[in-house]
Amino acid sequence: MASDFPIRRALISVFDKTGLIPLAQALKDKGVEIISTGGTAKALKEAGIETIELGTYTGFPEMLDGRVKTLHPKIHGGLLYIRGNTEHEKIVKEHGIGPIDLVVVNLYPFEATVASGASREEIIEKIDIGGPSMLRSAAKNHAAVTVVVDPVDYALVAEAITKEGGLTLEERTRLAGKVFARTSAYDFAIASYFGQYADISAYLAINAPLAQTLRYGENPHQKAALYGSWNDFYKQLQGKELSYNNILDLTAAAELILEFGTAVPTVAILKHTNPCGVGQGATLKEAWDKAYATDTQAPFGGIIASNIELDAETATAIKEIFCEVIVAPSFSAEALVVLAPKTNLRVMQVLKDPRSGSPWRMRSVGADSILLQKADLKTVTEADIKIVTKRQPSPDELKAMLFGWKVVKHVKSNAIVYSGADRTLGVGAGQMSRVNSSRIAVWKAEEAKLSLKGSSVASDAFFPFPDGLLAAADAGATVCIQPGGSKNDADVIKAADEKGMAMAFTGVRHFRH
Repeated sequence: MASDFPIRRALISVFDKTGLIPLAQALKDKGVEIISTGGTAKALKEAGIETIELGTYTGFPEMLDGRVKTLHPKIHGGLLYIRGNTEHEKIVKEHGIGPIDLVVVNLYPFEATVASGASREEIIEKIDIGGPSMLRSAAKNHAAVTVVVDPVDYALVAEAITKEGGLTLEERTRLAGKVFARTSAYDFAIASYFGQYADISAYLAINAPLAQTLRYGENPHQKAALYGSWNDFYKQLQGKELSYNNILDLTAAAELILEFGTAVPTVAILKHTNPCGVGQGATLKEAWDKAYATDTQAPFGGIIASNIELDAETATAIKEIFCEVIVAPSFSAEALVVLAPKTNLRVMQVLKDPRSGSPWRMRSVGADSILLQKADLKTVTEADIKIVTKRQPSPDELKAMLFGWKVVKHVKSNAIVYSGADRTLGVGAGQMSRVNSSRIAVWKAEEAKLSLKGSSVASDAFFPFPDGLLAAADAGATVCIQPGGSKNDADVIKAADEKGMAMAFTGVRHFRH
């Protein structure tokens, strides 16, 4: 069926010229008049395709280094006037404005320019003005005008023009929708760039491409999808499709394991985003043994993270239990062979530090509202802590304190972690009372037959009363690391001194809800 609005005149102005010539050739073969700009006109002429320079068509030269070229009534009038509207037809005729039936435009590469580390001046010059204006004008009037922003659609458009002279209204509507999605994303990228110069923006714009649809959300009756640049940071090497919960868990695992750098082999095991065990060793297998020993039940169906390349020996040990996901910066060829028979096991490679993305974290709170905060990337070193007790920690105790502090940061509040210098011994998470979290951590250590004698206890927030600290001391802890800041700090410090404990204040709280 012939198109209701056949294409007789086209305006082409593209930065990315991929796939352009076959489309232009199809237009030429159908006798379509082509208007083009600068580099596009040059490319078309070199391919033997006749084109009218934009300045010739408008009677007005490009100026200001190309900043002003398509912002002209003859362009936007030709795009926007309503075909068949008597008054519109009269006005465009009076001013010598002809219809433009097809617009093919893609935009200056603003996002890529920012990502390249270009100067501020170069970035500003890559803010496209005329391109989005033409796209929006054409998309608004898609009842009569065909607009193409994505080269993937060139073949469809070329075929429709060749066979039918133009596109159907349904096709034009779909293409118009892609335009508004692209210009929205483009504006969002620009807003995000300028947003770095403001603390909190007056408006929050969210525009992210669909990364993948998910089978369901946290539960089978909930629909779910993943948006954003996820695939720039993670690559799936093996296993069945990721679930909503897998993505939450492996993200938590990756963020935890990154706390430990790569100098010492480290393994973390998580379940429902909570660490159940973290260990370090001379080898990755030794680190795995320590992490797994903290809790041999919770890892069932959990997530395992390594800070270095996963080797075959460790893969063989992990293979003995059921887990959902293994995440690491790389996997040896031998390890992949070991894991291959477990076809459902998701093997995920971290391509780059996920913390290198946006520093902001968002959470929906219903009622069409979103909470926004900076990511908790605060680290604490030996130089940052203050020993507030009479007794100073030994070197091994200090290591245990700092080890536990890295882990407790990633445990749901109220969070308590007992640890040695290179392993967790008991983890208590998400309780309404900090004392109860401590009791659970002690119980978990007892279940695992791990002694807490001489251990460090880490608390994500201050002990409001001495009871929590005393419970830890009774369990065997000899040192404590906590933020401090309670009005009862003096009483807690006194209790620590009476028990002969060493205690450090970090001045940093790590609530995780």
